Amino acid sequence: MNQELVGELGLSVGYVLKQVHASLRTAMDETLRPLDLTVPQYACLELLGQNAGLSSSELARRAFVTRQSMNLVLRRLQERGLLTRPVEAPHGRALPTELTDDGQTILRRASIAVRAVEKQLFAPLTPERQLRLREDLATCIPSTARVMPVTDG
Repeated sequence: MNQELVGELGLSVGYVLKQVHASLRTAMDETLRPLDLTVPQYACLELLGQNAGLSSSELARRAFVTRQSMNLVLRRLQERGLLTRPVEAPHGRALPTELTDDGQTILRRASIAVRAVEKQLFAPLTPERQLRLREDLATCIPSTARVMPVTDG
């Protein structure tokens, strides 16, 4: 079995991808701070803005955070009056979550700000190259299910 090393980090797609992610996250943190939002809070609002009624578990999966973290995010947003959750589940255990009018207003401002960050980050690429990059990266997502675990030997 031939095992390859990562090699020079500057030539590693994964390392460069992580650098882009870190740059995007830092810029998002900075642009959301004046709105008193964190990136996970923004993600939650954006998800609810496009999919009203999602449960806490579904929001956690789609925002790439743990259920415990999402519960804290939801609690904080609810305390601010940006979303509502029923006291009791209408069916089953899931509490469907929806944005309030204030939540929709802050989401609009946050979404515009985050889109500006994304546009600035990817400005060196033509729209065609941006589309190709998105498509290429999306193509890679299913392959992570086949990643082999690291073993000694």
